[in-house]
Amino acid sequence: MKKLLSKMLISVSLLVVMNTPVIAGGGGDMTLAPVYDIQLNPISMREAESLIGKEGVYFFDVNTMELWAEGYIPGAIYFNVKNWKKLLPKNKDAEMIFYCANPLCTSSAMAARETVKIGYTGVRHMSQGIYGWRLSGRPTEKP
Repeated sequence: MKKLLSKMLISVSLLVVMNTPVIAGGGGDMTLAPVYDIQLNPISMREAESLIGKEGVYFFDVNTMELWAEGYIPGAIYFNVKNWKKLLPKNKDAEMIFYCANPLCTSSAMAARETVKIGYTGVRHMSQGIYGWRLSGRPTEKP
């Protein structure tokens, strides 16, 4: 009897939810999505892992301080700061890997694009982020 009552309650709830109008969006006016003229150079976690500790390769973590404190790719530099340009290497051809939380996070993509705009050529983007890195069992460091 309890199972039947539960199923009926779920069915009625679904009917109510499905017939309720849904409004989505940020509450502002509709605008065109941004078009990025700079295409990012992706890098896999496997390739990124092979570059850890290599001279002339820089990892930049573009996460929040809280996420950074939970662990980051060994040797990575915390990049989410106002004076981020001072963190960049002098060699504009140096290999730099930017990452943030996961594929839904856009912070590292924005940072990578801004870095390309100022003339850096070795910019790579690891879209899986630190969550993908951790889930795959790869090593991390903590501050």
